[in-house]
This record gives sequence, C-alpha cells and structure tokens, in this order.
Amino acid sequence: MSKLSLFSVLTFFLLSSYSLSAQNFYKEKISRDNIFSIGVGPSFAYLDNGGPYRDPSFNIKPSVSISLIKRLTNRFDLRASGGIQWLESTRNANPTIQGIWFENRSSFSVKGPAYYFDVMPSVNLIAFGNHMNRSRFNLYGGFGLGVMHTNTKQSNSYSADAVVYDRQITTAYVPLRAGLSYTLGPYSDIAGEGTMFFTFSDDLDGNADFNRYGDHLAQAQIVYRRYFHSRTEK
Repeated sequence: MSKLSLFSVLTFFLLSSYSLSAQNFYKEKISRDNIFSIGVGPSFAYLDNGGPYRDPSFNIKPSVSISLIKRLTNRFDLRASGGIQWLESTRNANPTIQGIWFENRSSFSVKGPAYYFDVMPSVNLIAFGNHMNRSRFNLYGGFGLGVMHTNTKQSNSYSADAVVYDRQITTAYVPLRAGLSYTLGPYSDIAGEGTMFFTFSDDLDGNADFNRYGDHLAQAQIVYRRYFHSRTEK
C-alpha cells in the first residue's frame, strides 16, 4: 500500500470517528424527557375483614405497576400509572365479631384483584435539566387522582359449604406516592417506591362500617426506570 493510500485510509477513519463522536455529543444534548417504569413488590389492604392490624395479622400479597412519566420542567413531572394488586382477607376467630357480621349480612371473606389507574404530578427533590446531569440519588413524590376496579369472590360465612359469589366495585381514590431513585447508567434508574391508595369506598370487601376508616391499599415496590425520547424529540 502506497503512503498516499495509507494516509487516505487513516484520514477516513479519523474523520469517521470524529463525526460519530460529534453526533453522539449532539444526541445526548437533547434531554430524554420521558420515563417508562415497571415495579413489583409486596402490598396489603386495610379492609374491615382484613384481619387484626395491630398484631399484625393480615395477608401480604403481590402487586405490579407500570408508569409513563413526562418531565415538564427541571423539577416537575406528570405521571400516569396503572397496575394490579391482589386482595385477600384474614379469618377472624372472634365469635362476637362473626355474630355482628352475620346480623349485618356482611362479607366474612374476600379475595381477588384490584385494578387501578391514576394520574399525578410529581416533584423531584434535586432538579436536573438533562438526563445526563441527574444526581446519583434523588427523592421524588406527589399525589393525584385515580380510579380503581375490584373483581372479587366473597362469602358470608367461614363454613365449608358457604356460598361464594362474585362482586365488582369501582371507586375513585387519591394516590400518595414517593420514591428514592439510584442511577444505574445514562438512561436507567432503580428505585424503592411506596404508594398509598386512599379510596372513597368502605365496601370493596363487602363489609362496610366495621372498622373506623374506609378501605385503603398500600404497596412497597422495587421499580426499574428507563429514560427515552419521544418521536418528536428525536
């Protein structure tokens, strides 16, 4: 290979490398202002027939969530979340309580999924303008409004031959959500996230007005978060 040919080849590779570096630098200057997240973890429900909560003696069930988050400013996001949480009551051995439930025709047991969807604004404790400049740790949280639908099986007795019936309830709720995220890489975070669902119903379990409060749900999840461009941002 002649010196001229060798020089041409080296020049081509150097220019190509410079061009790719420049493209990557420009690409990362455009902030990825959208986040997809998926979370899994334990949950419980505060129900009238959910069991003694002071012991504690209540069922821990799984939950799954998926969210799409749009960054609005350096500090504020808008988040849409949906998911599923499983509900299950605990047997109450107190005969007096069973008698009250029997007289009121209240449900002794409940089991089944609760589907939910909510929208909420969220605030980041540490503001950042570009996804490449976010801090290693960050706290975030907020509250909003959502709708929940339960599809459960209930019974009015603990006896082996008790009639089990299907029951569906739809209610609004206020989600209160907070998390602590840790940066895994340029586009990914892992987070620990807790959520409370304050529903407007005391009848998700078919047993109303026995406990002091309404029926509410809670979750603790490990969440994977991924930053991405929308089509208009590419």
